[in-house]
Amino acid sequence: MRDPSLSRNTASRLSPSRRAADLRRLRSERFDVLVIGGGVTGAGAALDAASRGLKVALVEARDFASGTSSRSSKLIHGGLRYLEQLEFHLVHEALTERGLLATRLAPHLVRPVPILIPLPPGHGRAALAGRAWRRSYYGTGVATYDAFAGVFAGGRGMPLHRHLTREGARRTFPSLRADAIAGAIRYYDGQVDDARLVVTLARTAASLGAAMATSARVVGLVRQAREVTGVRVRDMEAPPGSPDAEFEVRARTVIAATGVWSDDMSELLGDVGVRRGLRVRASKGVHLVVPRSAITGEAGLILRTPTSVLFVIPWGGHWIIGTTDTDWRLDRAHPAASARDIDYLLDQVNTVLDRPLTTADIEGVYAGLRPLLSGEADSTSKLSREHAVYEPMLGLLLVAGGKYTTYRVMAADVVDRAARRLGGVRPSRTAELPLVGADGYAALWRDRADLARRHGVQAGVVEHLLERYGNLTTHLLDMVDADPLLGSPLAGAPEYLAAEVAYAARAEGALHLDDVLTRRTRISFETPHRGAESAEQAAEIMGRVLGWDATVRAREVEHYLARVQAERQSQRMPDDATADAARVGAPDVRGFAADRGASAGLDEIELPG
Repeated sequence: MRDPSLSRNTASRLSPSRRAADLRRLRSERFDVLVIGGGVTGAGAALDAASRGLKVALVEARDFASGTSSRSSKLIHGGLRYLEQLEFHLVHEALTERGLLATRLAPHLVRPVPILIPLPPGHGRAALAGRAWRRSYYGTGVATYDAFAGVFAGGRGMPLHRHLTREGARRTFPSLRADAIAGAIRYYDGQVDDARLVVTLARTAASLGAAMATSARVVGLVRQAREVTGVRVRDMEAPPGSPDAEFEVRARTVIAATGVWSDDMSELLGDVGVRRGLRVRASKGVHLVVPRSAITGEAGLILRTPTSVLFVIPWGGHWIIGTTDTDWRLDRAHPAASARDIDYLLDQVNTVLDRPLTTADIEGVYAGLRPLLSGEADSTSKLSREHAVYEPMLGLLLVAGGKYTTYRVMAADVVDRAARRLGGVRPSRTAELPLVGADGYAALWRDRADLARRHGVQAGVVEHLLERYGNLTTHLLDMVDADPLLGSPLAGAPEYLAAEVAYAARAEGALHLDDVLTRRTRISFETPHRGAESAEQAAEIMGRVLGWDATVRAREVEHYLARVQAERQSQRMPDDATADAARVGAPDVRGFAADRGASAGLDEIELPG
């Protein structure tokens, strides 16, 4: 539980000193629940367990959201296509979660985004009848979607849908080809910065007393007879040869929320003959990012393709176009987008655009892996989006499958299973628990102009911060008041402040340059240089917080630039195999921490809270 002398926001701070303290706890305490995996499901499970009063720890091999959970389509959605598959329970569940996030849990992070469903054209009497049927068919589907959200899900949090004529659709989205549509239906879903939501979940769990450690890789399970009683962890930031580099963590229950790595957890039990009862297949989803000026529109698009559903989603000063849906059996830590993936997405979106996009328009590309429960289907697009909880051995629970939007349901389900063996544990309360940053957000947004005047910054700066940090915005503005240089735009990424880099290292658990440029901000895919022009300054700012000397700063920049080069190279390769070979050429920066400075740097400066 939280120290009552600390405010909620202060207790949530994932500072360098907090990481050191949490590592000491991992070595010395026995936990009720130990979560493996710092994605959205793992962070959600840690929060769920901590909110029930359990003693909780979480370990993550790399960074929060470093896998699937930072590489989604950035949507909190009910799954409109699931209505066609008559999976009403999935739609109901997801829309309920969408409403909770948008109205109660994270209104500062989840907001409505309008999306058009273009209706295809046709000519002649038969075509007119076909258009009428399609409008009725899609309209009924979207109306059902709205009804599920407003009636069955207990709270919409999104505007209602509307039918548009061809002219109305083109006024909303002028880049639509006139001959490619006969009209459209506009509906709303939620949009989110996926990586930021995961960090916020982790901080909320930390505010309730959970020990949270990234760069902490599980290398083995600890067992007594046929019961799992803990794990062996390697601290990837410890100097090589350090006696503290590897240690055991004791726990009454271990929850593995490891996504596409779920099968690896089962393999750790192979020596005792445990049957693998849960199999996960990885489906690769590739997204392109282009500047807002490349497409003229005030809403997103959802399009059908031969193999997947394609979204074109407004994202600040950019558009996100995705996704693919193909089987992936290569490196899971760094899935690679190939030239074939990029060409496929461009070909599909260009069927409806009046000015075709080319590779010259692309600012960024990212690829992620969806963990799908394996079945008999040949295509990953047909595999289950439902989740499962499996107990392969006493004391070890695996949770896998599902979708980003329903992370909270998955977390509650697996902690419910753990609670049954722990005994005396109260029910989940996360449906009523606003995340860090949510309290008072509406009032701050209403008074954002006054907040900007008080701190001497532009209103647009305050709006940007409020939509990323909620009520924690005042912490960043106080940092700028104390050091006006932190109020300057970051080199090569004027949408972000230097203060956001310092805050990421000081309070959000960022340990490496890649953590900041790829996940705490999205500079790695929002800029044509992929963050290369921001790396030097960001490393200098982080270094002041984390105590990096010149050698460490140079190495961080070198690793980041190597990663960017490897990704660019992979995206020129013709297929998955060659793209993967190019991408894995850049080693992971974690584990190269032998000469890090011990100074706490700016971490010792008091933050408001």
